[in-house]
Amino acid sequence: MSDVITLSVPGISCAKCQQAIEGAVGALPGVSAVSVDIPAKSVTVTFDAPAGRPSIDAAINDAGYEVAGVVEANAS
Repeated sequence: MSDVITLSVPGISCAKCQQAIEGAVGALPGVSAVSVDIPAKSVTVTFDAPAGRPSIDAAINDAGYEVAGVVEANAS
């Protein structure tokens, strides 16, 4: 079963932000889905190993955005 995590990313403000984050996180091995909610300033990621919170956070940071924390997590 896949894990699902929703992260707060306050720097999200536009479609360009959405594309950058979805591209960076979606390229990680093990990530099966990425959804950016611009109004909520959040990113929801569905993933399996080898992806994990550290690699997801790093991909978001590498895209130029800071993860403020976890909004919701559903780990198997």
